[in-house]
Amino acid sequence: MPLNRNALIRYRTIDQCLQNRYRKWTLDNLMDACSEALYEFQGIEKGVSRRTVQADLEMMRSSKLGYEAPIIVVDRKYYTYADKNFSITNIPLNAQDMQVLSEVAGLLQQFKGFNHFADLREMVSKLEDKIYTQQTSSSPVVDFEKNDHLVGLNYIETIRKAIVNKTTLCMTYQSFRARQPATFCFSAFLLKEYRNRWFVLGQSHQKQKPILTLALDRIQDLEEDKKETYRENDSLDLKTFYSDVVGVTKTPGQKSCEVVFWIDPMNAPYVITKPIHASQELISRDKTGSIFRIKVVLNFELERELLGFGGKLKVIRPRLLRSRMIKCVQSALANYENPLAESNEDE
Repeated sequence: MPLNRNALIRYRTIDQCLQNRYRKWTLDNLMDACSEALYEFQGIEKGVSRRTVQADLEMMRSSKLGYEAPIIVVDRKYYTYADKNFSITNIPLNAQDMQVLSEVAGLLQQFKGFNHFADLREMVSKLEDKIYTQQTSSSPVVDFEKNDHLVGLNYIETIRKAIVNKTTLCMTYQSFRARQPATFCFSAFLLKEYRNRWFVLGQSHQKQKPILTLALDRIQDLEEDKKETYRENDSLDLKTFYSDVVGVTKTPGQKSCEVVFWIDPMNAPYVITKPIHASQELISRDKTGSIFRIKVVLNFELERELLGFGGKLKVIRPRLLRSRMIKCVQSALANYENPLAESNEDE
């Protein structure tokens, strides 16, 4: 059954709304969300009628498009999915979808050799492998790193749209260290991915107006706030802000420093073929091991990366990082020497 673009936009919008279980969605809320989406993507100002959204909900419930969405009404007013993990994006692709994907893959394939499109290589490989798997009903031949249990990914599109349209977000957020969640306005500047976790860099509208990097999996609620004025980024170079960082933890104005470390001969090839940071340089190499240097800011992710080599790596300088590494190793040793921990494990 052929679909027009407007209908697809409405279905995807309704799907995103119903996945957000931190908010209750009335029919009027869904109408507003669909109207905003059509205005953003198609420039349509007329809005969406109640009858159209009702028809969309019935179409999504039916098997005509293969969705069979478990949409229910709670308290005779609020729409949601009976299955909290359901999404129309998780259903198998039909023949028409596969044809479109094949055409897209063929188009992208033409750009894989261009340096300007180097980032497309992994994406095209993922797409081609997905098409192969669907068409042949066989196991994937490429296994990319993924985490199916990540939370917060449903906020990516909302944040991306807010960055593009320069609109303020109102969020409820609770860090791992906070006892209670906090609700505040936030101007997002940049989405950042690190090891399958997603973060957003931006400015809080709180009293001190701090620049924050927030983890999407710690967001409890998120929506646009068109009444609050968006605060433009006038202090950060977003193209280079993370260029001297391992991970995402960095405060504005934080200076990078030279980190020199030794690694044993057996593990040196791994660091050579997969540098810890883009600034990595090999200083010396002999039968006892290799010495490298990188220029990065000191943060938790750097420490965790270096500690991952255990006794195969030793930080030479700076003194501050070396001291932190020693304390971490001593703490790890103390945990193993703790008789209480051993007795609990035996039980």
